[in-house]
Amino acid sequence: MKATNPWTTYRTRFLVKAKQLPSSLTFTDSLGRQHSGRKGDYLVESADGVLRIAPRQIFEDIYVPLQATHDEMPAPNQAPAILSLPPHLTRKSPQPYRERHNSSPGLRSF
Repeated sequence: MKATNPWTTYRTRFLVKAKQLPSSLTFTDSLGRQHSGRKGDYLVESADGVLRIAPRQIFEDIYVPLQATHDEMPAPNQAPAILSLPPHLTRKSPQPYRERHNSSPGLRSF
């Protein structure tokens, strides 16, 4: 397969890289499993490097592409920037533990 289509990062519960097949493709993976897809299906690479083919309808129903803006695109010799998540998907940072001090040493609060 030619490397004319660049990889695009998609998200679901997990991040994957995928590219749409410009023509039919059949291959055997390192475990001996045969994969085949038609034009329009997606070649999917998981985070651990495993390749598989996902049918177009299923892939497009499950995965949403992460779009990098022009400002987020790294320069050719620069490390890629970390994509930030929308505010509703981020977690609060852990807060430092502070001991509570009583204003009066002999009084205890319940």
